[in-house]
Amino acid sequence: MISSDVAEKHFVCNLEKCKGACCYEGDFGAPLEKPELEQIGALLEKIRPYLSEESILKIKEEGFFTFNEKSKVYETALMNDASCVFMGRDQLGITFCGIEKAYHENKIAFKKPISCHLYPIRITKNEAQGFEALNYDQWDICQSACTYGAKKNVRIYEFAKEALIRKYGQEFYDALAAAVKEYSQD
Repeated sequence: MISSDVAEKHFVCNLEKCKGACCYEGDFGAPLEKPELEQIGALLEKIRPYLSEESILKIKEEGFFTFNEKSKVYETALMNDASCVFMGRDQLGITFCGIEKAYHENKIAFKKPISCHLYPIRITKNEAQGFEALNYDQWDICQSACTYGAKKNVRIYEFAKEALIRKYGQEFYDALAAAVKEYSQD
């Protein structure tokens, strides 16, 4: 199931405006799928050079993930200031993901958690009925991304194209794009 917001609303990250606030705002870490726990755990030594000393210490002492009892999902661990344990900042104060930085420098083949890659799309799993729902996680810190997406005429599903293909495959994305096009013409 895909929320109509994913097909209709505009979005393109505008890091110059928000500075990557989704990596340090909020009450919870980024959701992690069970296979990602093992993947990231196996890559920690290669990711380590892209992390702060504080993050390295936090991971060593407490681990890189937690389990949220309320939502029943694994999440990236948070630092004391609520930032993601994998987050760093560049000279301009814009956040970056240590995992993704290692990926872009060809140190690892894992880009980043799929929940981060899909953002602002969040997956809600309905285990009992056997489906996943893709919803727009509307958050005031992303207002500049909505404005920028409207200016560039890029909808959420288009912005998240690479991540949607990574998660569900090219055939799924092509069917989604065709459905949106057909839906828009009605």
